[in-house]
Amino acid sequence: MHPTPDARAARARNDGEGGALSTATAPKGGRARRAFREVFLQLSIIIATLATLELFLRIIDLRELREGYGHGYTVVHRYDPELGWLPIPNTTGTFTGSRTISIRHNSLGLRDIEHERTQRPTIMFVGDSFVWGYDVEAGERFTELLRARLSGMEIVNAGVNGYGTDQEYLLLNRIWSAFKPDVVVLNFTTSNDRNDNSSNMISDGYYKPYLAQAADGTWRFFGQPVPKSRQSYFTDDPLVKNLWLARLAVTGYIYGRRPQIAVPDPTEQLVGMMRDLVESRGARFLVGLQYADAKLQSFLQAQKIHYTSFDGADSYVVQGNHWTAKGHALVADRLAALLSATGAVK
Repeated sequence: MHPTPDARAARARNDGEGGALSTATAPKGGRARRAFREVFLQLSIIIATLATLELFLRIIDLRELREGYGHGYTVVHRYDPELGWLPIPNTTGTFTGSRTISIRHNSLGLRDIEHERTQRPTIMFVGDSFVWGYDVEAGERFTELLRARLSGMEIVNAGVNGYGTDQEYLLLNRIWSAFKPDVVVLNFTTSNDRNDNSSNMISDGYYKPYLAQAADGTWRFFGQPVPKSRQSYFTDDPLVKNLWLARLAVTGYIYGRRPQIAVPDPTEQLVGMMRDLVESRGARFLVGLQYADAKLQSFLQAQKIHYTSFDGADSYVVQGNHWTAKGHALVADRLAALLSATGAVK
């Protein structure tokens, strides 16, 4: 049976509609595939670019993107909202400056022996990395040499890497009750303490508190709680710790939001405040200078504060010119003479 003309016409119409539908859907599928390939290509380019930048940042090893300025620094120090940073109590490790040394911090976070309550007179030394013992083993430091020499005295080493006199004042006030020292010796690092005291940041980018004169003329500590430094994010945040691109972003954000602040040098004010704090609690205050500082020496003489200077102490020629073991021996001799001359030890 042959289709009628009307059936053939209807079939032609249906075939024409079907053909039109097929030819219309084919280009849509092609466009989708092309769009997907384009997106995939762009994402691949972005990922490859970021990976290249990540590799580049790791190769050039920018100091600003490192976790710390010395091997072991970030392992044994942590953020402190009052002081900026403080060694973690009961930590051990190694530290590399001009040489690699072993380090151990006691239950208070001090690189010192574990002290017990004692009736013996106590001498506490406060300062920065020169007291802490940068580049020397603990047994080579002047505090250990004095401990062996002054067996009737309790010797406390309260030095912390990178501290300015402002942080040393705050730390002394914090730990005073643990030791109730009879003598406090401030070790002043002539080469950098004035700069450290005049800013809210030390050279390696760690934020710190600072002393400045308020509008009403009173002296106050500013910058507390201390902002977290970029290095805190490098060690505490897993993403930032493992991606140097993230470190770069954090560094830009931190520096953009919290720029460095400079204030008039408050060193003499700080030393006077520390003397007042110590003497108000019935103790004696002495000062040791890394080397001569005419302005500070004039202040100390006017204030009748006894001091000594460590000029000539042997030191390394890099990494901050810290004392060698031989240099610490000279420092111990000068301090023993100062303590004897002032009657601090019998």
